[in-house]
Amino acid sequence: MNSLSKEDFLDGQLLLIDKPLGWSSFQAVNKLKWAIRKKFHLKKIKIGHAGTLDPLATGLLLICTGKFTKKINELQGQVKEYTGTITLGATTPSFDLETSIDKTFPIDHISEEMIHTTKTSFIGKIEQVPPLFSALKKDGKRLYEFAREGKSVEIKKRTVTIYEFEITKIKLPNIDFRVVCSKGTYIRSLAHDFGKALQSGAHLTALRRTKIGDFNVNKALDPVVFGETLLGNGANSH
Repeated sequence: MNSLSKEDFLDGQLLLIDKPLGWSSFQAVNKLKWAIRKKFHLKKIKIGHAGTLDPLATGLLLICTGKFTKKINELQGQVKEYTGTITLGATTPSFDLETSIDKTFPIDHISEEMIHTTKTSFIGKIEQVPPLFSALKKDGKRLYEFAREGKSVEIKKRTVTIYEFEITKIKLPNIDFRVVCSKGTYIRSLAHDFGKALQSGAHLTALRRTKIGDFNVNKALDPVVFGETLLGNGANSH
């Protein structure tokens, strides 16, 4: 890390970050931006991320600096892998734990066989409605802004591709899963729709992004550690 020079960051670096729980993607970018600017006494540096993770999700965030910010679109388009937990028997307006439970449903009729059978109908090209609590824009305003004002807006369905959907553990009401999917897939919407398909309700209670294209979270750095490492040793070098 300390072998990277100011020119390296300006010419362009692709940084693999493991976003902590509770952080917004914007916070992770800002933490790195601050550390790089402080280390090299820069007034400004271009920096951005390829693909937002919700504050309640953890995992791989690709952060580009300098000239590499031009690659963001290309990186965002890559196939992604997630692991997480869907909790059956209740829904929330945001489809995850950001908002409180609004409805409860029976789950006594749900068997492991039913879960595995239902899962297959979600593999391939599927249509989903993005959550109202999302950063997508409509009429120049983010959807979550409408949601927080209690306004209902019509959200168009979008077609996404689920390449793999594996159920890794069932301990009702919780189902652990692994999903490989295309750009634009909302795992929260997948959880919500999965609950409906099981004649119940569901919401997402844990989510971790493990891969983007060939990049793996096991090679990613904690943003706090990144900042400390960058500023720690040889902090006086300009």
